[in-house]
Amino acid sequence: MRLLHIVADYGPGDLAFSEMISALARHLPDDFRWHNTTVKSFDTIATGFVTAQLGLQKESLRAPKTYLYVNCAPRKDRAQARQHNEGEGLLYAKFKTGVEAVIVNSGYSLSFSRDGIEELWSIGVERGGSQFRSRDIFPPVVGQVALKDYSFRKVKLNHLEVIPDAPIGVVGYLDSFGNLKTTYREGDALIASLQPGQRVHLKINGFERTAHVASGSFNVEEGDIAFAPGSSGHERRFWEIFQRGGSAWDTFGQPRVGSPIEVTI
Repeated sequence: MRLLHIVADYGPGDLAFSEMISALARHLPDDFRWHNTTVKSFDTIATGFVTAQLGLQKESLRAPKTYLYVNCAPRKDRAQARQHNEGEGLLYAKFKTGVEAVIVNSGYSLSFSRDGIEELWSIGVERGGSQFRSRDIFPPVVGQVALKDYSFRKVKLNHLEVIPDAPIGVVGYLDSFGNLKTTYREGDALIASLQPGQRVHLKINGFERTAHVASGSFNVEEGDIAFAPGSSGHERRFWEIFQRGGSAWDTFGQPRVGSPIEVTI
């Protein structure tokens, strides 16, 4: 069995997912299963966060043969009017874990996994011709990866030069419990300066709250806010803002992914 993670900025159960999966099914071998993960529209920060979490997982936590098909294309690489629905280019990435990805070259979509990339290639595929490229143009490339046919690869790229740095100190992902996964992570100077039990002040989206530095999200009393290492980030875990028995997202005024986080001691 091979597993394909589809990461896209379509709503859960959206028709776009159904049409894209139908097109993919035509090009994938019968031993594939797939799973959809939704991010907010045009949100390449969350896209990059999810891509790194799924693409850099150790083998004990994933199917041995895992693939990613990632599409969040805000078409913000240039401000001018576009001809024929042209969008950002398509890339092929092979991670050091062995996971292979077909991913739109947009914003921060590869920033969080940049250091885990073994190979990065541009793909010789049409950049325009359809408003719905993830259904009409890209699926055959995913099928070629599944068949180990890499004839679509165009130019080998230096991933350290072409992929932008991931933003530090912002909301990186919002989970379904209202926890705010931040882009502060173990090894950062700020995180290294904190001690369990310490109280810090957090300011997000214009809202200020006091949080307890904890070794885990449940090391605080009901209703309290914890600032603690979370479950994402692999060897260098990202820190999360968690409100036990509540929603940190609501408490901080429902901030968007990418919102800056000010931490003061």
